[in-house]
Amino acid sequence: MSVALAARRLATAHWPLPVVCALFLFMGSLVLDDYGIGGDGLAQHLIGKAALDSLAGGGDQALAQVFLAHDRYYGPVFEAPLALVERMLGLESARAIFLARHFLTHVFFLAGGVCGYLLVLRTFGSRLLALVALVLFLLHPRLYAHSFFNTKDIPFLVMFMVSLYLAHRAFRRDTLGAFLLCGAGVGALVNLRVMGIMLFAAVLALRALDLAFAEGAGERRRVLLTGGAFALAAALTYYATFPFLWPDPVGRFGEVWAFGANHPTRAINLFRGERLFGPDGPPLEFIPVWIGITTPPATLLLACAGAGALAGRGLRHPRAVLRNGPLRFGFLLLALPIVTVIVVVAIGSNIYSGWRLLYFLYAPLLLLAAFGLHWLATLLPGRWPRVGACALAGTGVAVALVAMARIHPLEGSYFNGLVDRTTPNHLSSRYEMDHWELAWNLVREIAEDYPDQPVLVAHDHIWRQSWLLTEAERDRISLASNILPAGFFYSAQNVSGRAYTLSLYDNTLARIEGRQLRHDVRREAIIMALMAGEPVASALGSEPVAESVFNIHHDGDQLVFVTDGDWCIEGLDSMFLHAHIHPIDPADLPDERRQAGFDARRFFFWNHGTWLGDHCLTFGSLPAWPISHILAGQVDHQGGRLWEVRFSLTPPETHSRALEGDPLARSTFAIYRDGGELVYVRDGCSERDAGTAFFFHVVPVDPDDLPVASRQYGFENRDFHLRERGGRWRKRCTAAVPLPDYPIASIRTGQYDETGQLWAVEFTLPDE
Repeated sequence: MSVALAARRLATAHWPLPVVCALFLFMGSLVLDDYGIGGDGLAQHLIGKAALDSLAGGGDQALAQVFLAHDRYYGPVFEAPLALVERMLGLESARAIFLARHFLTHVFFLAGGVCGYLLVLRTFGSRLLALVALVLFLLHPRLYAHSFFNTKDIPFLVMFMVSLYLAHRAFRRDTLGAFLLCGAGVGALVNLRVMGIMLFAAVLALRALDLAFAEGAGERRRVLLTGGAFALAAALTYYATFPFLWPDPVGRFGEVWAFGANHPTRAINLFRGERLFGPDGPPLEFIPVWIGITTPPATLLLACAGAGALAGRGLRHPRAVLRNGPLRFGFLLLALPIVTVIVVVAIGSNIYSGWRLLYFLYAPLLLLAAFGLHWLATLLPGRWPRVGACALAGTGVAVALVAMARIHPLEGSYFNGLVDRTTPNHLSSRYEMDHWELAWNLVREIAEDYPDQPVLVAHDHIWRQSWLLTEAERDRISLASNILPAGFFYSAQNVSGRAYTLSLYDNTLARIEGRQLRHDVRREAIIMALMAGEPVASALGSEPVAESVFNIHHDGDQLVFVTDGDWCIEGLDSMFLHAHIHPIDPADLPDERRQAGFDARRFFFWNHGTWLGDHCLTFGSLPAWPISHILAGQVDHQGGRLWEVRFSLTPPETHSRALEGDPLARSTFAIYRDGGELVYVRDGCSERDAGTAFFFHVVPVDPDDLPVASRQYGFENRDFHLRERGGRWRKRCTAAVPLPDYPIASIRTGQYDETGQLWAVEFTLPDE
């Protein structure tokens, strides 16, 4: 039967299903742009583009486009189709791209609900029960909000539901084709997140049980054949859709497994008022508590009823749990959440931002709720259990709808009535609220209220929401990370209109008016309109000490880096700056730095700086000891050098007496004599001049005056670098080089770089 014919029959026989889906699709289109862009939105978008390019023949070179090196460990089976649709539609603006991603992700979420409907229908044969399960799936407030912007956890949840349906179908039909299709689904599931391997193992374990109970050689061969076909289809689908693995299928799978088992992010979870560090692993109660306080209570009660009903039937019919049938499938649903919690706690997996990484557990919980609703409605005697079951399901739907309407568009921070709300800020002081700070509605509001003024946002997560604005509106958005007081803090009070100041290295740059979100279920997000002044000119009135992509200013004990806003936008993924500070006296260095010969200072733009209108400003501290020179620059995430500049903080000795006369030689550098030293001087000195080596060859009057090692050459080699003998300050390079104490016939000096000789001069010294 064709897919089109099956869909037509399904729509005819189960007309409430397309009606409910159409209603939710219409509602989703109305609120599509009410949700912001998740913290992983850009990275996931790049993963899809890179995977698509790699599948088209780009190989590992295409994968280098991903935001961070470890992002390539995320399977692209969902992101690559999104990128393909983007290219087919010719989407270019950030707003169009992310709205399309929101829509497609939400449609996929609806598809997961449809699979849940079909699974309940096939299990219990009740259209009404299947419809209730569909609505409960779609009306989980947190999942509903995430179904627009979360392209990691929602696709994994949906694919988990799809794989459960395909597994149920495969064991019910017990055909080769059904197990091949199930294998393909599970392979795609593991591609999305390696944790899906649990379902892969569960299907093989159930097939092993079928082999144990098989009667006759023919049935055993069929079980082995279908089980092997399932495993092969899963493996082929997994590898075929994951180009990162192709060069080294075994070794790179090990990398993906290690990454998935314990994500390297050092995330902090606020849980029951304590801050838990991700790499330490969650406590045993972490996952059950999070599920318990963020899931609609009706679903929880029904799931508990279903678990109890299954346990009771299992105790009465223990052998039925081992044989293929509804009871065994129910025990699989019961085992999945329990085993997941045990495994996560046992291996100390890095679980953060609530139970977001485990949203897939809602699929078995919802199906357990269907078991509970079925038990209440049909297995208990009398009319009232059925009435009570219907009332509980209806109340659950109504409560979820009211809660979602009350806090829209902040459903992603939903908490149910099981959490104590009797004290102010109880939620925000005890539990993680909004991991990605999706203050999109506030960005849009203030952009509309201040149509002719620049707008500042307090953190890059909030600035990211401006991508959903039009280009004209987005041009007015600037990032200011040094807002005092801090950009994010917890409060349930309405503090709109509070005055803030924007400071950079203790200089007030501007006064701003702040606004916060007004709901107690999430963090405040300060977004401001700039009230006064051009801040850059007042803060940075001095001439820079060095110039490159960033101009570098010296302000007391700070280095201040300034560049134009275009570089900020283009280099958001490479705002890693460094300053290698060389001392005059090496003894001033910390012990651990003496071998390197310099003190390395590193800082990120977002943590130490401000993006204001047409400029990026960021700063780093200097040591208290005297500084010879500084090598500053920027490195990208792969360690590639973007730019580098050497400079001194104080003007070098100018040897004014020597510079009053004519130079001994003149080329790129002018060379003077000052007693026992030669003085090299160049105004308008470039970084290339400062960075190359100088050769310095001294020919003596008497060859016997040469050091023994130099006599075979006929001259003494005293090559040097500018940083050893002088420095670059602003745009002047100077160096003072000592002369030997023997009589000198002539000197040849100049510069080389990797391309060859830059300049060279030869001269004699006049008598003094």
